[in-house]
Amino acid sequence: MAARMTMRVLLVEDEPLIAMMLEDFLDALDRQVAGTADSVAAALPLVEAGNVDAAILDVNLRGGEKSFAIADALAARQIPFVFATGGGGDEIAVEHRDRPRLAKPFTMDGVEKALAQLG
Repeated sequence: MAARMTMRVLLVEDEPLIAMMLEDFLDALDRQVAGTADSVAAALPLVEAGNVDAAILDVNLRGGEKSFAIADALAARQIPFVFATGGGGDEIAVEHRDRPRLAKPFTMDGVEKALAQLG
């Protein structure tokens, strides 16, 4: 019987304490952190490098930046992702509104359910 591969999850979150909490949740849920980025510029090279099975993307990043360029790069590689948002979803680009969402404030149960939607 082959060993199940641990899901490698890219975190895109601009608040360091929230990023650390998500890393702890992923560890507790037996998922591996594929990398943590706080901006589009930091995240895109991680996506391009591979070794990412899924991603959690904070919609609103520092300085008014949105994570949609990362979403586009993930979608082009058929890598599933969830959007993390405190809003109702209206701020999500139309082409990505069908993606699963992780509501803030984050809970381990919420993270687990969001990742389960990715397969």
